[in-house]
Amino acid sequence: MSGLPDIADVRAALAGRGYWVFESLVPPDLVARMTDDLEGAWRTCAAIQRANLPDQDAELTVHHLVGQGAAFLDYLRFSEVLDPYLRDCFEGPYILNSFGGAINSPGWTSYAHRIHRDVRTFSPALRLLLNTLVMLDDFTEENGATWLYPGGQRLELPPETDEFFAHAVRATGKAGSVLIFDSNLWHAGGDNHSRAPRRSVTPMYSRPFVKPQFDYPRALGLDAGETFPPYLRQVIGYNARIPATLEEWYQPPDRRAYRRDQG
Repeated sequence: MSGLPDIADVRAALAGRGYWVFESLVPPDLVARMTDDLEGAWRTCAAIQRANLPDQDAELTVHHLVGQGAAFLDYLRFSEVLDPYLRDCFEGPYILNSFGGAINSPGWTSYAHRIHRDVRTFSPALRLLLNTLVMLDDFTEENGATWLYPGGQRLELPPETDEFFAHAVRATGKAGSVLIFDSNLWHAGGDNHSRAPRRSVTPMYSRPFVKPQFDYPRALGLDAGETFPPYLRQVIGYNARIPATLEEWYQPPDRRAYRRDQG
């Protein structure tokens, strides 16, 4: 694909300010289909959240979208365009750690609006996790574009609130743009002061030996992995599973649950 940045430029940005935006990367038709599928996924997640987590501030957040709409799997196929950058970030193979989303509506807040980072273990010397965010709507300051604290990936503790908002920047961009940032980076969702929702999906990636938040191969079906092209099979995690039986354990190298090239 033409017009993509040099890997060295993205590497330097992640090491320095902690983030990069690939402008208008995702085709409009795929953005539209993910937007439609996000609504259906929200209805599914909301019903379970209300039943099981009535006191939590998770409303309008959705989780583990793989399998909840064809567009999300199609996005993972398309996202192979980012593979050179992600492999560079992890210095080798990686897998999908989680795939969530959010519908940031006017007047709505959730846990995502608090200053936070999305990796529990602070590991500045070894990148364990990498955030990505696909903008399904234009991200503007008015509709709550994400706040990012430049260089904050080097801080073990969060900055004070006044300090954070005095120096944080907004991740603005057109629909279809993809924000990637070091998961150690302190950030926060913005308040939506517009009249329309601001929607996004948030695939996160990790080194294969890091436990993912969801067992995507089992959710999709172990046999389904045989039908996927190599990149999709890798990123969903079919090459980095935990064996559950001795039959799964005693297999030749090309059929093992956890392949030898996964770190």
